[in-house]
Amino acid sequence: MSSQLALALREGTKKAHTMAENVGFVRCFLKGVVDKQSYRKLVANLYFVYGALEAAMAQHQEHPVVGPLYFPELVRQPALERDLAFYYGPQWREEISLSPAGQTYVQRIHELAANQPELLVAHAYTRYMGDLSGGQILKKIAQNAMNLGEEGVAFYRFEQIPDEKAFKARYRQTLDALPVDAALVTAIVQEANRAFGLNMRMFRELEGNLIKAIGIVLYNTLTRGRQRGSTETELAPAAE
Repeated sequence: MSSQLALALREGTKKAHTMAENVGFVRCFLKGVVDKQSYRKLVANLYFVYGALEAAMAQHQEHPVVGPLYFPELVRQPALERDLAFYYGPQWREEISLSPAGQTYVQRIHELAANQPELLVAHAYTRYMGDLSGGQILKKIAQNAMNLGEEGVAFYRFEQIPDEKAFKARYRQTLDALPVDAALVTAIVQEANRAFGLNMRMFRELEGNLIKAIGIVLYNTLTRGRQRGSTETELAPAAE
């Protein structure tokens, strides 16, 4: 009998999903306003988050609830490594570190891996289904906003998944077939909302850097405008 976990997750996280989309950093990103310094810090955080999540999923691949959702083709950490090498250079491992919000996120995954591995399902669903659903759109936005080619956006490419729509349908079917009761469905949905909250905290950390970057751009634009105005005044003929 189907648990309808996929539907419960979709419906139960609608509010959190909308809230995440309205965080300043995400809103700016979706509008094509992307600061490369802020973005590379996000990539660094995601490297650690996915490292923790994917290690936990692999650790529990024999678990009756977690195991069926262990899909090696979803693994993102190697792609994030390529992106980090692009943004930070060959010494990227010495350059990156976890932000406070990232540390909280990773710590939560470690806690679940040790004590409640079945709730890892919520974090896998929140991250991977989001990546598959909006990845191509976000990839194009990042490329256009930061003048990128194909480098720096490996995170959004699922090279081992030729048909993302079909894979998402398979993923939902797998969710519905998990051996979970009503109480565990509720707990997984609650944890998924917590996962959205942890992601939002990481996004909000970046808002200060983004606002600063936008301010610098505006300041430089205004300054150039004033300089051109001053030059034009000096060169203009005197009124008769």
